[in-house]
Amino acid sequence: MKVTTLLLSGLLTSTIVLANPYESEQEELASVIETGQKSSMLLLKTLGGNLKKHMKAGGPIAAAEFCMTNAFTLTDKVGNDLGEDVTVKRISLKERNPANRPATDEESTVLNTFQALQDNNILLPKYLVEQVNKDTYKYYKPLSINKGVCLKCHGDISKDKEVEAYIGENYPADKATGYKLNDLRGAIVVTIKK
Repeated sequence: MKVTTLLLSGLLTSTIVLANPYESEQEELASVIETGQKSSMLLLKTLGGNLKKHMKAGGPIAAAEFCMTNAFTLTDKVGNDLGEDVTVKRISLKERNPANRPATDEESTVLNTFQALQDNNILLPKYLVEQVNKDTYKYYKPLSINKGVCLKCHGDISKDKEVEAYIGENYPADKATGYKLNDLRGAIVVTIKK
């Protein structure tokens, strides 16, 4: 009887130990998703709110000047506010600023996959999570041109010679024009270390 109880007890303990890693992984993934969502939304609200304010005050040129001089500073500030284990950035295959190029092959692959989905009329996911290693995750939030006002600087800018001249002068290698409403613009990448 003691042997049976001991074996049963050992079996239950092993089952609990084996079950916990799965639950732990699920909890960790849920935490990564929550951090990614909060971080990407904070960046969108910070940049979007400022961009809207500058667009209203001075039109597309003021908005473009804001982006050129403040977008990276604000992105860094958001990253700093999130803590040392979380970083946030924007990436694009058609970047305006070379600093927004994908930094890794995996980031390029994710953007190309998002683009292939859109090209085949498949709805983009709200997010994608990549496990980089046992301690690091990347949360990707696709960004689309979802407001007509975005097209003033990212659409057919030849319609506004002042905007076209400003973009050409300040971003000579610009690739971020010619978009239409609902086109994929890029992604926010939130890197999370556990």
